[in-house]
Amino acid sequence: MSKLVDSAAEAVAAVARDGMTVAVGGFGLCGIPASLITALRDTGVRDLTIVSNNMGVDGKGLGLLLENKQVSKVLASYVGENRLFAQQYLDGVLDVEFVPQGTLAERLRAGGAGIPAFYTPTGAGTPIAEGKPEAEFDGVRVVLERGIVADLALVRAHRADSAGNLRYRLTARNFNPLVATAGRVTIAEVSSVGPVEPDDVHTPGIYVQHLVHTEIAEKEIEQRTVRARVDA
Repeated sequence: MSKLVDSAAEAVAAVARDGMTVAVGGFGLCGIPASLITALRDTGVRDLTIVSNNMGVDGKGLGLLLENKQVSKVLASYVGENRLFAQQYLDGVLDVEFVPQGTLAERLRAGGAGIPAFYTPTGAGTPIAEGKPEAEFDGVRVVLERGIVADLALVRAHRADSAGNLRYRLTARNFNPLVATAGRVTIAEVSSVGPVEPDDVHTPGIYVQHLVHTEIAEKEIEQRTVRARVDA
């Protein structure tokens, strides 16, 4: 049975609600599910907790949700490219839990694998560990981190078959496979739908409930760096 839905708006509106936790794939603007983010903004749901490596940039990606005042809490590794994100945090209107990047990846992986918590040395003895149980293994101080399970996961893949088996492309793979497994409901936007060879499957379809075709063709570049051409 095909998991393909007619539009991103239809897929997101069916599950979006106030106060939910939403995990979102991507790194900067690379591999973000732009159509699904836009659809989530258009639902108008509020008080969202967003789990993502970062919050896009001003006016793009997850920055759209910040502009629309739909986000109350963020779990992220990096805030430097979004002035509105930083300002809302400094103004106290946005609750931000900073998570080391590798720890964030592992928390998502653990949530998707059904692992409730794990120990890591990252952050032990620092403000990151405040309020968390600590222990020592083989002389190494470690902190207990909880796995993340989101109410909704939004991911971007390059190709999928109708059963939801996903294949990502190049660096757009980044956080997407981890996010895809961590959602109670996962929606994937894809560039094309067709056969995917078993050896090419990065995320098995069992993790994916709905598929949509990407509706935003333009791929934004977060920072364009150029240099003068040297003629051969």
